[in-house]
This record gives sequence, structure tokens and C-alpha cells, in this order.
Amino acid sequence: MSDYYKALREKIGNQLIFMPSVAGIIRNEQGHILFGRKHRESQWGLIAGSIELGELPADAMIREAKEETGLDVIPERILGVYGGEERRYTYGNGHQVEYLTIVFACKVISGEDKVGSMQ
Repeated sequence: MSDYYKALREKIGNQLIFMPSVAGIIRNEQGHILFGRKHRESQWGLIAGSIELGELPADAMIREAKEETGLDVIPERILGVYGGEERRYTYGNGHQVEYLTIVFACKVISGEDKVGSMQ
């Protein structure tokens, strides 16, 4: 969690917050999509994360892919933007969020997948 969100949570606790985020469709040479797991969750999902203050969405996607997988990617195009009540989530610690997610098609330019599953 970034310093911004930590400070926000100190002020408002577990209340619902709006969180801009990114997710990537990252494919290998065979066309398989890369999935990962965060926060010790049991379900696999797209490589994703929040956009930091002052950060461009494409740069957030590059950062998240590197942090979560070790891969260097280029976001090539936006596939969709998703939000609304159906994008609400409550974490195990009680923090409530409503995500607005920009989904990118990404191309791998270097690195080896260290933590995900290409299936």
C-alpha cells in the first residue's frame, strides 16, 4: 500500500474509497494469458494494481507488471475501462474499495515470469 493510501486509511478507516487502477492482459508467445495471485488470495487474476498520485496509467501498468512478475512490458492499447458497484471489494482487513480499472493489452519486452501462471 502506498503512503498516500496509508495516510488516507489512517483518516477514514475501513470506509469505502474510490481507487483508480490498471490491469493487464499479458500474453506469452503461445497466446496464453499471465495470471497471478496477490495478498495470499486463493483465486488467480490479471496482473493489476492501483495508480499512484501523479502516475500515468500506462506507467502504473509497467510498474505493476515488473513488481508482480519481474517482466518488462509495454502497454500497447486500452481494451476497456470498468467501474461501478460491481467493482467493489472488501479486503480481509476490512478495507473497502471501489475500483475504476483501465485494462491494457501488454507486450512482454524482456524478463522471465517469476510468480505467475501462463495458462
